[in-house]
Amino acid sequence: MSISVDLIKGQAVQTIGHPENLACLNIMTDSRKRVENGLFVPMIGEHFNGHRYLAQAIENGARASLWMEREHLPENIPDGFPLFLVADTLKALQYMAKSYLRRSSPRVVAVTGSNGKTTTKDMIDSVLSLAFKTHKTKGNLNNHIGVPLTILSMPEDTEVLICEMGMNHFGELTLLSQLARPDIAIITNIGESHIEFLGSRQGIAKAKLEITNGLKKNGTLIIDGDEPLLAGIHSNAFRVVTCGYGQGNDWEITDVRGFSDGYQFTLNHDQTVYHVPILGRHNVKNAVYSLAVAKLLAVRDQVIDDGLRHLTLTRMRFERVRGLNGSLLINDCYNASPTSMKASIETMKELPGYKKRVAILGDMYELGPDEEQLHRSVSEVLTPPLTHVVTIGEKGAWIADPLREQSKDQSGGLVIRSFGTKKEALPFLKTLLDEQTVMLFKSSRLLELEQLVESLSAT
Repeated sequence: MSISVDLIKGQAVQTIGHPENLACLNIMTDSRKRVENGLFVPMIGEHFNGHRYLAQAIENGARASLWMEREHLPENIPDGFPLFLVADTLKALQYMAKSYLRRSSPRVVAVTGSNGKTTTKDMIDSVLSLAFKTHKTKGNLNNHIGVPLTILSMPEDTEVLICEMGMNHFGELTLLSQLARPDIAIITNIGESHIEFLGSRQGIAKAKLEITNGLKKNGTLIIDGDEPLLAGIHSNAFRVVTCGYGQGNDWEITDVRGFSDGYQFTLNHDQTVYHVPILGRHNVKNAVYSLAVAKLLAVRDQVIDDGLRHLTLTRMRFERVRGLNGSLLINDCYNASPTSMKASIETMKELPGYKKRVAILGDMYELGPDEEQLHRSVSEVLTPPLTHVVTIGEKGAWIADPLREQSKDQSGGLVIRSFGTKKEALPFLKTLLDEQTVMLFKSSRLLELEQLVESLSAT
């Protein structure tokens, strides 16, 4: 989507050059990437200053640039090249997004949570895109820079914006929520991600609830009704809708039946049978969040079911990959916390038809002073029908330590191996692959376990 020049001028305290020659512009924040008719927005970080790369941005399509007032004006730029001087380029980007959102006025659905944000966002889009013109967060553009970029890339005739919102610290979701002003907000769950910065799961819950700080009056908050830390939330300013397996939820999941390629389920409200082609009982709940959003927007049941049946997920979220020798690889490498790792292991254990079930598990980060105990807690679910547990990394080794401390009978006869690196693990993993093998890969993003998936895949 191109941004009109008047929207850009509205953020500038001074303009240099000839902006009158400009048509609409496309936002660019990375000077290395080609963008036609670009507006360069130079960012300043702890170890970089984007203002140093204006010349490169011009080579890659920039027709104009925001420019922070305190930065020295650049030399050797084309005559008349427009610079829009602003007090702060990041805040100017955020203000432009806010102004554009008010102008285009879509309904906004905001999604946060320790796990399942991206999957839930994809599910919501799959359902709503059959009834509305939608736009959703791409990739990991879910922070103080990514959310404005998501908004500014939205076509002006968008009817529903589905915006993923991430956070590491207190205050971050307040900023994002007040910027996007959601009509509907979702908290998928409360896990352990970023507990290093937030102190406890109670702190994580408090930080996630900041998503309500920008929720429109009479908007709706959809939450995990099975999470005690979210119990009792109420407000005169917005409606609260609960989803989950427990009795008393507004949307209570019933009659769940698992299959090799997904689940079918019903809800307490009616006898409609819904299907979702993704593994993991936790993903049934994510599907119900999307269903609750669709119901609030008056989408018909048949449309909802069609959207869920034809779901396309972002890569590395329980992605099934054909492995060597007829094996099945499950690429769940995008990120990990103890909660999500346990859920993925339990799902892999439920898959029918495999004699060898191999969990390849690696380091998890941002877990704070209790990181060793949180890694060790994963061993609770490392039980048959698992046959092999392979850990990678120094922290990953903690996952298997409780199993090593047990006798062979207590550990269920699991084969346990730990490796320092992916490269060291690869030869052993290759020996396990045949048509009776399913392998799960799960760790924090930094470890890049998907490289192992690539090495072991048949494609």
